[in-house]
Amino acid sequence: MFLGTYTPKLDDKGRLTLPAKFRDALAGGVMVSKGQDFSLAVYTGADFAERSRKLTAASRANPKARAYVRQFFSGTDEQRPDGQGRITISPEHRRYAGLERNCVVIGSMDFIEIWNDEAWARYSAENEQDFSDAFDESLGGIL
Repeated sequence: MFLGTYTPKLDDKGRLTLPAKFRDALAGGVMVSKGQDFSLAVYTGADFAERSRKLTAASRANPKARAYVRQFFSGTDEQRPDGQGRITISPEHRRYAGLERNCVVIGSMDFIEIWNDEAWARYSAENEQDFSDAFDESLGGIL
């Protein structure tokens, strides 16, 4: 389970140090993909396999499903953290997520998200009131 918010820095070689409390779960390797809202999503191998299973069941006759599947799989890169817990963020992923030096890594339960620090601040500010006002009916019974 991935929880919390962290603020690592991207180094000059495009490497990002993963939070120490996540490293054991990610030591076997990770799949880095384009995520929602122009963030990156980082999955363990098992979680990526589960997501892949669900996505490959989507109807390729549906143009939106087809486009999503193509973007998801073509935008995924396999990485293995080095001895210091760093992964290399590809130039394409850095461009997609607008990553420069300052990043935000958030735990998103079964995966990790990597954000540009300013984009995360904007997103958080824009959605804080909705979080505070959330009630069960608006969230389809999940609360």
